[in-house]
Amino acid sequence: MKEMIYSVQKRILNGGSITNNEAMDLLKINDQDPELKDLYKAANEIRQHFQGDAFDLCTIMNIKSGKCSEDCRFCAQSIHFETPAESFPLVDTDAILERAKEMEREGVHRFSLVSSGRGVDPNDFEKLLEIYSRIHKETSLKICASHGIINYDQALQLKEAGVLRYHHNLETSREYYASICTTHSFEERIQTLSACMKAGMEVCSGGILGLGENLEDRLSMAFELKELGVDSIPINILNPIPGTPLEGNVPLKEETILKTIAVYRFIHPKVHLRYAGGRNVLGDAFEKGYQAGINGVLTGNLLTTTGKNIREDKAIVLKNNFTVEVY
Repeated sequence: MKEMIYSVQKRILNGGSITNNEAMDLLKINDQDPELKDLYKAANEIRQHFQGDAFDLCTIMNIKSGKCSEDCRFCAQSIHFETPAESFPLVDTDAILERAKEMEREGVHRFSLVSSGRGVDPNDFEKLLEIYSRIHKETSLKICASHGIINYDQALQLKEAGVLRYHHNLETSREYYASICTTHSFEERIQTLSACMKAGMEVCSGGILGLGENLEDRLSMAFELKELGVDSIPINILNPIPGTPLEGNVPLKEETILKTIAVYRFIHPKVHLRYAGGRNVLGDAFEKGYQAGINGVLTGNLLTTTGKNIREDKAIVLKNNFTVEVY
């Protein structure tokens, strides 16, 4: 297996790619196999070769929470489930601008506004365009947006307001998606990402590990993202929320998560692989991901769970020999 790991790595470093069968072989390495260290080392070297040591920090602000019409089985904000998640309407413009400027002072690179719902409420859309225009004019932040399913015209207007990147996760594989959500289709998610790309925005799209998917599903999602040509892949780890249908899911093992990160780096040598929600499931072991292909993180408070303090995250990043640049 060690010989295979470095053979595939060499091919990738020379501009080639990994096959689905090879990726599956790597995912199937036993959790106690000492060659896992070789897998992580090889993935980290691929990251270094193609992207260097610059680390990407982004943060989000939940600007509209709860009462979502969709039935995503992991989500605390769905109207279909009784959960402890807070519900509130669109946040005041001044509060959003104040938060953006605070994040700029903290040294994050990207700032994203996130709202609940299937898509953008027409009554909110014009307000959002004004908010994004002001953030663009009054800060140096790279602006991202996450407002569910949107069309090309909406994507174009967001781009013109200063949004550089749109976030919309696939969540899981095409094959498993209907087991996770029934109120909209996997194809509608693909259409949103395609509309954003057509409008000239970068796209950030990944998924959640631990939804009950199998190894084939994890690879299917990874290769679908590769075919789409996404710019950033947030790797979320299910943190089961009481009241959701997945509240009883058993957390994934540490090595299962780290193996998946490393294999995703083999599949995606040139994108930001980003820790997102649920990395606390790994405990102190989450730092191992920084030596297995991770080079981005969603920092600060998340949507319905709490992330790490930005300064704490920056300190850990620097400790792991990355640089946190202002760009």
